[in-house]
Amino acid sequence: MIVIGADTHKGSHTCAAVAAGTGELLADQTIPARRAGFRALLEWGRGLGTERTWAIEDCRHVSGSLERFLIERGERVVRVAPKLSAGTRNSVRERGKSDTIDALAIARAALREGIDSLPVAFLDEQARAIKLLGDHRDAMVGERTRHQNRLRWLLHDRWPELEIPAQALERYHWLDRIARRLARADQAVDVRIARDLVREIRALTRQIRQLERELAEHVAQRAPALLEMPGCGAMTAATILAETAGPGRFPTDAKLARSAGVAPIPASSGKHQRHRLDRGGNRKLNCALHRIAVTQGRCHPPAAAYLARRQAEGKTRKEALRALKRHLARTIWRLTQTTPT
Repeated sequence: MIVIGADTHKGSHTCAAVAAGTGELLADQTIPARRAGFRALLEWGRGLGTERTWAIEDCRHVSGSLERFLIERGERVVRVAPKLSAGTRNSVRERGKSDTIDALAIARAALREGIDSLPVAFLDEQARAIKLLGDHRDAMVGERTRHQNRLRWLLHDRWPELEIPAQALERYHWLDRIARRLARADQAVDVRIARDLVREIRALTRQIRQLERELAEHVAQRAPALLEMPGCGAMTAATILAETAGPGRFPTDAKLARSAGVAPIPASSGKHQRHRLDRGGNRKLNCALHRIAVTQGRCHPPAAAYLARRQAEGKTRKEALRALKRHLARTIWRLTQTTPT
């Protein structure tokens, strides 16, 4: 068996094939990041051996087209997080840096971690749509926040006595109220800019709400069981689906927990047996589980009772929440085993 590591860039992709048993470099190839280059790369890979796995550094949009091309043609593809190959680059590579060296490091990192333990890439257009819509919504929310911050400072500079509650600039009636006040004021430069910002915020809010409705429809079709889970709203469920392409594709709940960074890491030595917090994993997925845990701790009696029991055992509130997040990963995994795809 061979493992082909791929170091992807916008203009070119470099691959290095290694023997699965020894990690020895067998061949390398660089191709332009175009369909013709993908076909040449596939032909090259098939010429190296019949049993092969492609280990592609997970670089989102840069690696996505190559990943989809290979999967459509029946190739097995696993995703290697960039941080996994960083240690291999630093410890075993030859002096200097090149795309071939990086591709070799990716292949050897996949062997070190174990091919079967890495997430397998597969075609899932609905999960990809949820991911793209969610990322677009997040970008628009960030843009709206920047406009809101500028508007707040302009309004404070002109009317220091004006009190605007938190999140008020997301509501149409507050935007209407501010727009009327600005329309009555002397049309100085700061007022004109503020009026432009109000219009931009209103338009962004409309688009964000439309995206949220579209995301909710996708989630309801893909994973209705998640929406029935206490504390898991449509946007949280969308994040879970986008970052995992469906939790049900993980072979065990432990692998889902590890991917989310909610599985404790052993940190024992000698007679001292302990675990520590995992600061790795997918941070968006971790944040989604944290939102569910905090909401359940406030509104869901079984979760509140669990947190109270763990705190009575001597754990802090944060430690109790971490334990609850591990339980939530198991619950989510079980719910999505029967989720329609």
